[in-house]
Amino acid sequence: MLELTESVRKFGVLCPAIARPRQGGGYELIAGHRRKEACERVGLDFMPVMILNLDDNDAIIQLVDGNIQRENILPSERAKAYNLRMEAIKRKAGRPSKEQKNNSPNHSAAFRSDDTVGQGEGVSGDTVRNYISLLNLTPQLLEMVDKGTIALTPAYQLTHLAPDEQEMLLTTMDSEQATPSVSQAQRLRKLSQSGELNEDSMLQIMMEQKKPERNDITLSGEKLRKYFPRSYSPQRIEETIFKLLDAWMRKRQRDNSR
Repeated sequence: MLELTESVRKFGVLCPAIARPRQGGGYELIAGHRRKEACERVGLDFMPVMILNLDDNDAIIQLVDGNIQRENILPSERAKAYNLRMEAIKRKAGRPSKEQKNNSPNHSAAFRSDDTVGQGEGVSGDTVRNYISLLNLTPQLLEMVDKGTIALTPAYQLTHLAPDEQEMLLTTMDSEQATPSVSQAQRLRKLSQSGELNEDSMLQIMMEQKKPERNDITLSGEKLRKYFPRSYSPQRIEETIFKLLDAWMRKRQRDNSR
């Protein structure tokens, strides 16, 4: 917020906010609440705003699109945003007629609204589905995911555990002072699905000594932003970086083989 306020002080609001007319007069701000607060902090009485005639579902989609581009957005925030957008798209599309189902490729068996959300955000439908599944976690486990105590990949597996099994996992993690690895989370999921997950089987898995974690490298989002268009989401930036690294690695392999 401090960085945004300083930017507004120097350059003003570069990207207009979005609002819609209220039925009783005035306007409702849909996207741009932080920009509005930054303007108030520096003493500006106005800022650029686009006025759009939006119904409730379109307003939700605009709100989500505006907020999901923020850097350092929490996994729980992204999950709720994807879910909001997906439900709005479903309501906006309505129930397709039989003729629409037969004639439109969008209503094929392979089509899903979460795939549509993924296309809009530059990620796969599976990524959207995985994030939304985080909402099946208990509040305590979801908070641990937000804090980075539990990594995303094992968290996706834990979403398949029943609420009482998740509570049991919290107790086991506390007693063992350990969080599940991907492999451990996958086995917990399989045991849950087969009805064999209990305190003993869970404790046996969680008592295993995990392999040392690899050291991760963290890249500053602020430094990376200057290399990508503003419309790129963090996921799309990450995918682009790995594509470029793959191309660089193949070039090195070709050079070394000469």
